[in-house]
Amino acid sequence: MARAPNYNQQRADRDRAKQAKADAKQRERDQRKAEKTMSTEPGDEPAPEPEDEARG
Repeated sequence: MARAPNYNQQRADRDRAKQAKADAKQRERDQRKAEKTMSTEPGDEPAPEPEDEARG
């Protein structure tokens, strides 16, 4: 006689797989973001606009 399926275990397996996929995708995003920030040099950023005190 076959055993009944363990739905809670199957659901936990699906949830773990989904979380692992989301974590991998987030790591890739973080890596691309880090590479992008490393490729820009600090001098490339625009200078902040001076504040006008007369606007007060």
